[in-house]
Amino acid sequence: MPPDWPDEFQDPVRSNMGNNMAKTMLELETPRGQANVHLHLASDPRAALVLGHGAGGGVEAPDLRAAVEVALEQGLSVALVEQPYRVAGRRSPAPARQLDAAWTAVVGHLREAELEGTPLIAGGRSLGARVACRTAEATGAIAVLCLAFPLQPPRRKGGAPPQDRLHELEDVTVPTLVVQGERDRFGMPPAGPLREVIIVPGDHSLKADTAAVADAIRAWLQRVVAGAFGAVR
Repeated sequence: MPPDWPDEFQDPVRSNMGNNMAKTMLELETPRGQANVHLHLASDPRAALVLGHGAGGGVEAPDLRAAVEVALEQGLSVALVEQPYRVAGRRSPAPARQLDAAWTAVVGHLREAELEGTPLIAGGRSLGARVACRTAEATGAIAVLCLAFPLQPPRRKGGAPPQDRLHELEDVTVPTLVVQGERDRFGMPPAGPLREVIIVPGDHSLKADTAAVADAIRAWLQRVVAGAFGAVR
């Protein structure tokens, strides 16, 4: 196990991966600085899941760990992307355009190298989910996984009600899963023609019931991957 892999992944990953998964950490240059990619490569991947982190947290978030576990169980390669602002040690996220540019550059590299020829599912938690939605077309994602999508930003005291971010979800034209805590203070996105919303116990952190999060992701991933292989045939 490389020493730079988050400690939180070591035991769960080892238990599911066996000898059929290669682990590595990539340092990739993007237009916005260095991004780090924690990569699990399946020997014969059915698809790949690329995930981004939330605004103030990293790739060790409980809901991301649940998504990784499920993806590994199903024979997917997994890439966890640390945005340049996090790699540089900054707490506040970069502007949306910078986040999107860095993410698109990383995914573009992976598609041409480590994940070449593999159907790609993009996603992330909170801020990372927004990035995945905004860039779904540019990255060629076949589906998008949103964990704790922050539909509405917090209202500032004395300020006007903030506009919601539903348009970011509505602009996605591929199957989308939103897993949302029932008490999420950032709101509850509605379902749509291509968008499934599953409500689980807990709040925006999605750590109250990670088993429920995993169950929601598991069933959806099975359908998405089966659909991707059906389209290829």
